[in-house]
Amino acid sequence: MYDRYDGLIFDMDGTILDTESTHRQAWRRVLMPHGIQFDEQAMVALNGSPTWRIAEVIIHNHRLKLDPHLLAAEKTAAVRAMLLDNVKPLPLIDVVKAYHGRRPMAVGTGSEHSMAEALLRHLGLRDYFDVIVGADDVTRHKPEPDTFLRCAELLGVVPERCVVFEDADFGVEAAKRAKMDVVDVRLL
Repeated sequence: MYDRYDGLIFDMDGTILDTESTHRQAWRRVLMPHGIQFDEQAMVALNGSPTWRIAEVIIHNHRLKLDPHLLAAEKTAAVRAMLLDNVKPLPLIDVVKAYHGRRPMAVGTGSEHSMAEALLRHLGLRDYFDVIVGADDVTRHKPEPDTFLRCAELLGVVPERCVVFEDADFGVEAAKRAKMDVVDVRLL
């Protein structure tokens, strides 16, 4: 089905790995001491953003005097503590397995590079991907195209010959801005 593309790029959280409930649980745990209720709808709108950017929005919306990078670090530590026990691949991993060795593939994620590496290794999936580009590998994040453009560059594939698999509005927008075709996995 995707044979016409020279490179396949996958978002990670919510696209190939079921990590969303753990991320929500980690945010609840980190926000509770600050008296903040976790707003799932507001968070869904920020899917695909790096953790520090989500922390900025939370801090701004609640008029807190916190360092977004420290709040993001707390949330990342909470995720690390829980995620390896809870993470599972999603059905789209079958596409990854079907194209392994046939097309170069990358993960372009709003998670930190080390987190993506750890999760994919834990599940025995790291070797399916030629490239991982995390939030800390680029300066401009989804909905900007930089994550996916960096994936294409590292794969050695022109952007117009890539397809991106995404589950978030920011990611879909980033793929379009990169001039790549996009599969919104929420519609599958």
